[in-house]
Amino acid sequence: MPMRHLLILMLLLLAPVSAKADGGLVSAADPRAAEAGREMLRAGGSATDAALAMLIALTVVEPQSSGIGGGGFLVHQDGAKGGILTIDGRETAPATATPDRFLAQDGQPLPFAEAYPGGLSVGVPGNVALMAKAHGRWGKLPWARLFEPAIRLAEDGFTVSPKLAAAIADMSGQWTDFPQITAIYWQDGNPRQAGDRVTNPALAGLLRRIAVQGRDGFYKGETAQAISAAVAGAARNPAILTAQDLAGYEAQERPPLCARYRVYRICGMGPPSSGATTVLSILGMLERFDLKQMGKDNPAAWHLIGEAMILAYADRDLYLGDADHVAVPVAGLLDRRYLRARSRLIAVDRARADYPAGKPAGATARATVPGSAEHGTSHFVAADARGEVVSMTSTVEGPFGSQLVADGMILNNELTDFAFAPMRGELPAANSVAAGKRPLSSMSPTIVYDARGRVVLALGSAGGRRIIMHVAKTLIGVLDWGLDVQDAIALPNIFFRGTALLVEQGSPLADMAPALVAFGHVVSPAVLQSKVNALQRVGKGWKGAADPRSEGVALAD
Repeated sequence: MPMRHLLILMLLLLAPVSAKADGGLVSAADPRAAEAGREMLRAGGSATDAALAMLIALTVVEPQSSGIGGGGFLVHQDGAKGGILTIDGRETAPATATPDRFLAQDGQPLPFAEAYPGGLSVGVPGNVALMAKAHGRWGKLPWARLFEPAIRLAEDGFTVSPKLAAAIADMSGQWTDFPQITAIYWQDGNPRQAGDRVTNPALAGLLRRIAVQGRDGFYKGETAQAISAAVAGAARNPAILTAQDLAGYEAQERPPLCARYRVYRICGMGPPSSGATTVLSILGMLERFDLKQMGKDNPAAWHLIGEAMILAYADRDLYLGDADHVAVPVAGLLDRRYLRARSRLIAVDRARADYPAGKPAGATARATVPGSAEHGTSHFVAADARGEVVSMTSTVEGPFGSQLVADGMILNNELTDFAFAPMRGELPAANSVAAGKRPLSSMSPTIVYDARGRVVLALGSAGGRRIIMHVAKTLIGVLDWGLDVQDAIALPNIFFRGTALLVEQGSPLADMAPALVAFGHVVSPAVLQSKVNALQRVGKGWKGAADPRSEGVALAD
């Protein structure tokens, strides 16, 4: 590794994980993206400007996880008017999509490894439309200004981080049929290593075009043709995604989904996200227990969290989907009486043998057919001196999405978040494929308010289906256990497989395994990576935090 590149890499990794500010603040999963956000704040931009600049920069430096070739969800708190609004930039299935899209000739669901590479998995990207809508409402700087940091990174080059190098190494053996991605992320016949310098002039050109032409520079003309050609010309799973599919895409403004937890009001994304419904279901079931008194080092507290988690996911996997296409019983799932009834299924002294879905008001009979979990995702938060707060999660699914490249940009494989089997017996899956439909997501951008209505926390994470639990765990750490947000993020991760608890390998929670087994749990230590980024109100200012498991940082204006 050249010494100059090694020094750059060391400086990046030594950047502050957390930061405090009386004015603006940003936190992102890559320090170059965080710096792009801070640059906007220092130029007089809004939190929205900072968040969008981070999204664009992540397209360049974290291509395995996020970018404008994918989609996302944005939660926005208005500093002047005090309102909260969400924008849904989730990808949509093309007009040719049918429920049997991921079925083999024998009628059985394709293995995931056969479904995701190539054109079949690519949804219409939503992030640029989301950006245009958010900037039109809340942007302070000129649209083109938001692209400048990312264009510099793509044109002048950026240093490959250890996380990106590991992702390239993991995936590059599968790139035989994808020469365009190899051309960017291989060098001299080998995968790029940490510290190598990468330029992406095609992506720089794309970003310049969007900077000048706005959303039409992405959804129409040259870029739309490049996306359609990449999908149709894929060596594996070629498919149809037309210029009409792209031109017709709209990001949707939606009301936030909010509920009370103790004295707090917690808000996030409604369907097609399963984030807020499931996070709020978990918390709603836990509210009757005194988690504060139990504390973070008590196995009994983690037993209760595990029980609420699996019960909430049972409802998620049965009822959640795109509410523009299927009836989703959101009000019934979050009804406090319903959650109290679900909570009564939890015993304080023993684990359940089964975790049935409930029957909330407004529910329609559905089949439980979980979709595949997204893996390539990034979260970022921003606050400005005017009181505006943005919490946004973005994804290409990944790693490296569909492995397809258009104009230097990674194209998502988001359609594999649909249920591959549209039916089970006589019952339909809520998350089955349909034209124009948005696949179910676990992305959980969240904003929390105190009893006075002030924002006290904004957060989200990467981690596929585990995103919901990374967010819920962090919320419990701050709101119940009184932890600083950085310490709450560092709490052990927990998830499940079937009815077994997965506990983060090498963590204090793994040390509690014998106690959890005594409750009747089957416990398995596992690698449970996360990328939580957050900000927390501290006095009159903010503290930003980033997951110690990631390369993320928080930077003060």
